[in-house]
Amino acid sequence: MNLKENLSSALSGSDVDVKPVVSVTQLAIVEAMDKTGASWTEAHTDPEKMAKLGSSLYDLAGLECARLPFCVTVEAEAIGAQVDLGGKDKPPQVSSSPFSNNNDIDIPSDFLDKGRIPTVLKAIEILKETHEDLPIIVGVTGPFTLTGHLLGVESLVKLLKTDPIEVEEQVENSLDADMDYVEAISELEPDAICVVEPTASPELIDPLQFKSIVKPRLEDLANFINVKKILHICGSTQSIIHDMATIGFDGISIEEKVDVSKAKKDLIDVSSSSAGGSCSINKEGNISKIVGNVSTSQTLFTGTIEDVKNDVKRALDDGVDILAPSCGIAPLSPIANIKAMVEARNEYFNV
Repeated sequence: MNLKENLSSALSGSDVDVKPVVSVTQLAIVEAMDKTGASWTEAHTDPEKMAKLGSSLYDLAGLECARLPFCVTVEAEAIGAQVDLGGKDKPPQVSSSPFSNNNDIDIPSDFLDKGRIPTVLKAIEILKETHEDLPIIVGVTGPFTLTGHLLGVESLVKLLKTDPIEVEEQVENSLDADMDYVEAISELEPDAICVVEPTASPELIDPLQFKSIVKPRLEDLANFINVKKILHICGSTQSIIHDMATIGFDGISIEEKVDVSKAKKDLIDVSSSSAGGSCSINKEGNISKIVGNVSTSQTLFTGTIEDVKNDVKRALDDGVDILAPSCGIAPLSPIANIKAMVEARNEYFNV
C-alpha cells in the first residue's frame, strides 16, 4: 500500500498496518527553508517555491504528505483584506480590512484570479508532477474564520451577541467563496482538503454558538467537498467533539488539550445514537477519524527527541487514527524533531 492509499484507507476507516504520519496544518519550518532555498515570504507567492516548501518535510524528514499553503489568509486577501506576508519565521496575518459591516463585503466575481489563489492552484499542479506518489493536503480557511478576517475577530465576537443575524448572513457569503475555492482545488484532485476554523474554538465562542451558526455552514461545506476532508479547530475542543463528529468530515484534527480516549468514546456514542442522525458519519458511512495530537507548542517546538517519541507513543496508545502535529508546526521547530516523530511511529509499528 503506497502513501496515498494508506492515508485514504485510514480516513475511510479501513484497517491499515501502519498509521499514517502527516501534517494537516502548517508544516513549513525555517530549517527546511534554508535547506531547500524556498523561504517565506517568496514561498507564499511563488508556486515553485510553495510546492518545494510544501513537500520539504517529506523530502527531509519522511513526513508522509505535502501540505500547502502555509497560512489561513489566502481567501481574505483575495476578497480585499490587507495581508502582511510576515517574514522567514513569521506567517502571514491579516493587517486590516476595508469592511466595517456585512453590507460592505462583496465577493469579487474574479475572486479565484486574485491574490495568492492562483499560486496555490499552480503549486498543487507542480506537486502532482514532482511527487506523484505523495498525498497532497490543501488547507482552506473555514467560513466563520474567514468572516472574522473580513470583519475583524473582535467585531465578529461582539456581533454574535448584538446582531447574530448579520453574522449568519456574512458566514453564508464566506461559505459561497469557500465553495468556489474548494471547487477549483478539487478539480486538481488533491488527496485531502483540510478546513481550518481557529476562530470557532470554544476558547473564543460559546459551544452553543458553534452549534447554531458555525456547524450548519461546515455541514454544507463538508457535503460540497468531493475528496477526503478533515476539519481542524484549535484549542480545547472537548466540549464540541460531539458536534465536530456530526458534521460529516472524514477526519477531525485535535490539539493536545483534547483527551483522545474520551474523544473516541464520544465518536462511538455519536455513531450509535439516533440523535446523531445521518450526519454522524461521512458519505462512505464511517465515523470521523481522529487526527493528531503531538504537541506543537512544546514537544515538536522545544522538546527533546525523547520527548517527541514519548508524545508519539502516548498519542498512538490513546488511539489516534492518523498521527499528526496538534496544530501548525512552529517555524523554528527543528527538523530533528519531525524526523523523531516519523521514527517513533515506525518503531511503534515495527516498520
